[in-house]
Amino acid sequence: MAENKTQPTKLRVAAFLNLFTDAAQRADAKAGVKRMQSASGEKPRMWGPSIIGFGRHRHRYESGHEGDMPLIGFSPRKRPRFCRDWREPSDSKTPLPKLGKHTTDKGCLYVKKLADVDQEVLDSRLTKSLAAIGARQAKTA
Repeated sequence: MAENKTQPTKLRVAAFLNLFTDAAQRADAKAGVKRMQSASGEKPRMWGPSIIGFGRHRHRYESGHEGDMPLIGFSPRKRPRFCRDWREPSDSKTPLPKLGKHTTDKGCLYVKKLADVDQEVLDSRLTKSLAAIGARQAKTA
């Protein structure tokens, strides 16, 4: 079976963040990294050329495809994106109204600026995402 395209790299997170020439975007990226590191208790690591991942777990899809991926990840692009289980399964079609200005798709949350979202709600979603991943891992162990 083919390996995941996105793999951990030896690129340094700090060097990647310093590539951003826009000071506000760079500050948001650094704040996002701190927030996810605090929530996960894991050090940041580059996965591919533009994803900052925290922790690692083996994921298996219903199709049988499996591979390693970060527990949670963050990609500070034009629209910064936080990935992994942002919604409760029963809430998969509705936005997160208390969060603030954002969009979602599949497992990712997109924000233009961290200032656009409620930081406490964002932290709560990070915690819930990590708990959901932990619960799924416990079931398959």
